[in-house]
Amino acid sequence: MPKTTPIADAQRVAELIDQLVEQVAAGVAERGDSPLAIVGIRRRGDVLARRLAERIDHDHTGLVDITLYRDDLSEIGPQPTVRTTEIGFGVDGATIVLVDDVLMTGRSVRAALQTLIDYGRPRCVKLAVLVDRGGRELPIAPDFVALTNAAAPDEHVKVRLTPTDDKDAIVWIKR
Repeated sequence: MPKTTPIADAQRVAELIDQLVEQVAAGVAERGDSPLAIVGIRRRGDVLARRLAERIDHDHTGLVDITLYRDDLSEIGPQPTVRTTEIGFGVDGATIVLVDDVLMTGRSVRAALQTLIDYGRPRCVKLAVLVDRGGRELPIAPDFVALTNAAAPDEHVKVRLTPTDDKDAIVWIKR
């Protein structure tokens, strides 16, 4: 049975999101005439993106489904669930804050970038993550991060966010 260690309860998750909001707001303040879009990576990055968007002055919100751009598509099952990507604005020339819950290998971010590029050429893309757990396999680094905590290769970081989950929390799971 895997051992679960709580890292952050709902109050601590709220504090971490507050930190992320402050970092993103300061980091995109000098964007000039470029429209600002906050785009979440589906499953929990989209929930986190909505929370950031509620508190940051922005022009557009969207979400990307990276299923078809994953480089491990054959490993996730014979019929992976593909959901919609919702980008209802022009990407060309926009400053985009790409949001995900956990950054590990960088492969999900690579897939999300490929999805975005299919919609146009942004002015720039900044990466915001709630947790950077280390273990990068690609040269991808967050511009904004609320919690950095290196996890061992046999540990999994699980972010829970309502309404997708029953509560807000971050836990480490040792396999």
